[in-house]
Amino acid sequence: MVNHATGQLFFPNIKPGRFLPPEAHLPQLQRALLDWFAAHKRPLPWRASYTPYEVWISEIMLQQTRMGRGVEYFKRWMKRFPDMRSLASASEEEVLRLWEGLGYYSRARHILSAARLVMKEHKGIFPSDPAQMRALPGIGPYTAGAVASIAFGEKLPCIDANVERVISRIFDIDTPVKQEPAASKIRELALALVPEGKAREHNQAMMELGALVCGKKPRCERCPAAMFCVSRNMGIAGKRPVPGKKAAITPVVMATGVLRHNGRIFLQQRLTGGVWGNLWEFPGGRVENNEHPAGAAVREFMEETGFAVTPVRKYGIIRHGYTTYRIAMHCFELRLSELPCPQDSFPRPVRLTSASSWRWADPEAIAALPMPAPHRRLADTVFRMNRALR
Repeated sequence: MVNHATGQLFFPNIKPGRFLPPEAHLPQLQRALLDWFAAHKRPLPWRASYTPYEVWISEIMLQQTRMGRGVEYFKRWMKRFPDMRSLASASEEEVLRLWEGLGYYSRARHILSAARLVMKEHKGIFPSDPAQMRALPGIGPYTAGAVASIAFGEKLPCIDANVERVISRIFDIDTPVKQEPAASKIRELALALVPEGKAREHNQAMMELGALVCGKKPRCERCPAAMFCVSRNMGIAGKRPVPGKKAAITPVVMATGVLRHNGRIFLQQRLTGGVWGNLWEFPGGRVENNEHPAGAAVREFMEETGFAVTPVRKYGIIRHGYTTYRIAMHCFELRLSELPCPQDSFPRPVRLTSASSWRWADPEAIAALPMPAPHRRLADTVFRMNRALR
């Protein structure tokens, strides 16, 4: 049974605080997790009907994304793309714009490609077979397991960072969870924990527990699995999971420019490959050693477009963090050094070395284009300053 005030499991015939080795009490542990989830699950929008399409979109969105932010984006996405058909018929530009701010834009491109493939090869019905799911772009072992178990009830585990943390504490996994032998042991235990016929509830219970109770700072006093947890019994819950080696953070100094002419702003669309592929941006690049950021912005414009430009003023520095990079982007307003002929009010770039397309856009058009997060922040800064000046 569960104490609904604390969320903890208790048995009338077992003294409070007694430790029950998890390997010997899997049925009780499974029941504790299911009872806790039934009492404490959050009312997330994809839990209303558990359609495969909604579960799939939610799982992709929640990768590297906080839950509150994920819910906000999910609702907005479903308003525009309520089903597979509406998504498959959308343009990549519209999908990227709706995804903007979530980062890892390859996820959005994979979603669009997968939707079109489902329409073509599966008549618009998301496949229930995990192997067929894995054949879709952007779906790996975790996502296939999550959709198969949560949407279709398949007896498969879902192993994200939350689940790794829960299992490493309950079973005292004392080596880094992302590496062998711990990774294989966690997969083995995660599968063993899934009860027959309850994969949907169990997998969500494990992820929910890791998110709400068994977090980076464990709240063992509220945990339904406390009496089964080896790490808690040994007093080392705060030392699990064992972290792996942290990736080095590389600082990157960049310069970019907002080139204005006749009331419009020059933008270019990045090449397909890379992290920001097909997104629109203000031209720019890395500041070289001993180079002034304003000079870097001028140089980058010449190298990437052939435009000779002159700095007018500095907007400031936009900082943005990625998994292994920390960007400091120096931002400038620019003007053309040489005015075009009167009949050529919006000149063409001489060349495009880092882009596939270009345009002179007004503010309304820029608002509808997908942009990397630092460039969107720059665009917002420019528009705010314009409104203040007016």
